[in-house]
Amino acid sequence: MAEEREGAAPGPRGRSLGDFHMRLMRAFHAQRTYFGPRVDALGLGPGQAKVLVYLAVHGPSSQRDVAGYFECDPGAVSRMLDTLERGGFVTCAPGRDRRTREATLTERGLAAADGWELECDREQEVMLEGFTPEERETFADLLGRARANLRRAIDERGGQA
Repeated sequence: MAEEREGAAPGPRGRSLGDFHMRLMRAFHAQRTYFGPRVDALGLGPGQAKVLVYLAVHGPSSQRDVAGYFECDPGAVSRMLDTLERGGFVTCAPGRDRRTREATLTERGLAAADGWELECDREQEVMLEGFTPEERETFADLLGRARANLRRAIDERGGQA
């Protein structure tokens, strides 16, 4: 019965329940559920680990830089940096305004970023279990191409989806 529910409904109504966007969304939510306890164990909230890894790779960065990289709301990044700073994961130096303040990892933040990288390695192995190396490469390529198509459509609309 569960398999029946996975696919698209026959007929015109409900097609979106089995299309690519729904499959991607459901995979994303399964991934978030998988990661939930692991993020909690690192003392982080949703989305914070990726910011720490970004800072570990790119060094001190502005809220604007982080939001641009992850294509997300700068206000959400600002709130995230506030929380990370209160938790001792980052320090923030004032800029001209809150958008230009510069976040830098602390030792605690670097340790959490390294822990997150290990969790991502484990999750990837679980997610791609049974995939051949060629299938893994193809899957990564297809996801990249799908994102590029969506970005192109967004850019053609002047940044509006």
